[in-house]
Amino acid sequence: MLIKSSSGYELQKEKPNTSEDFFNRSELLIEENGKERVFHVLYLRYFEENLQEYTPFQQNPIFRVGTRDIELKDMAALACFIKHPEYRNRKRVYIKEPTEFSSCFEGLDIDKLMSLFQELEDKKSSVFRSHSDFIRQ
Repeated sequence: MLIKSSSGYELQKEKPNTSEDFFNRSELLIEENGKERVFHVLYLRYFEENLQEYTPFQQNPIFRVGTRDIELKDMAALACFIKHPEYRNRKRVYIKEPTEFSSCFEGLDIDKLMSLFQELEDKKSSVFRSHSDFIRQ
């Protein structure tokens, strides 16, 4: 499996009576068996605004790779994909519970995530072999 990109953005209100501006979307572009697909994670922006409470990170951006600042929204889908192998065949995940969001970041090996993002920056893709490669032992 190849990971081709990992990015995220804040949703904007499209109509005055909608609540999109309370959410962030994180996307992971994957190529598997010659087919590309996108894995989306939609989550409450509140979690990112209070990231010290729900993640092991102290600030946004989390780290820098080359000229790119990697923020939580850029890696949330990747973290969920790694921590929850059962999401592998899903297209979308909606996270509204703090414990579910926090579980995506528990035990992640940040150095390996940084390496993956560096590889994406340098080579425009990264080979993904196993979820367990990114979990601290």
